Amino acid sequence: MGLSPRPDANVVSIDPQSQESWVTTRLDFLVNWGRANSLWPMPFGTACCAIEFMASAASKFDLARFGMERMSFSPRQADVLICAGRVPFKLAPVIRRIWQQMPQPKWCISMGACASSGGMFDNYAVVQGIDTIIPVDVYVPGCPPRPEALIYGIMMLQKKIMAERMADKSLRNEMEPDPTSQLYIPPRLIDELSEPFGNSVHQTRSGL
Repeated sequence: MGLSPRPDANVVSIDPQSQESWVTTRLDFLVNWGRANSLWPMPFGTACCAIEFMASAASKFDLARFGMERMSFSPRQADVLICAGRVPFKLAPVIRRIWQQMPQPKWCISMGACASSGGMFDNYAVVQGIDTIIPVDVYVPGCPPRPEALIYGIMMLQKKIMAERMADKSLRNEMEPDPTSQLYIPPRLIDELSEPFGNSVHQTRSGL
C-alpha cells in the first residue's frame, strides 16, 4: 500500500518574463569576465594619492596581475577613471569632460579622502567629493591610501562588474549623478565657479 504524491506536488510555475535564460546568463558571465580582467585605467592624479597609485603599478605590487598594466592617458581608450587626489573647482569641468569622453561601459574609482569627501580641504576652492560631479563605483579610504588599498578597491570593482546583468537597463545610465541630490553640482554652476581662474576649458578667461 504506498502513498502516492498529490498531482500538483511537483508542478513549478515559472514566469518567463522574470527569468533569464541559460544562454543569457552564461553570456553575461563571459562578457563580465572579459571586462573585469582587462580594465584600462585613466589616471587622474592631482596630489599625494597619485604617488601611491604610481607605486601600485610598480614591480612590488604589479597591477599587471589584474590586466591593468596598460595605462591609458587618452579617455577614448579607457574604461576606469581613477581619481587620485583632491579636485579643485578649477579642475571640475576637466574631470567631467574626461568622464564624458570615455566610452561605455565605464567605471570610476575615487582614491583617497580628498577625492571622496574633500578631506581636510573643507573650503570654497575644493570639490567636496567627486560624486557631486561624476558617478563613483568604488571609494578607497585613506590619506593617502597605500597601494594595497587601491588594489583591494580594484578587486571590489571586479566583483561589481562580475555581478552586472544585461537585463538591467539602468546600468549605463551613468552620465550624471542623481540630479535630485542636494550635493549634486550642475555643470553650469561648475563652469561659473571655475571661470574666474581660467583652465583648459575656459582659456579665454586666463588671458584677460
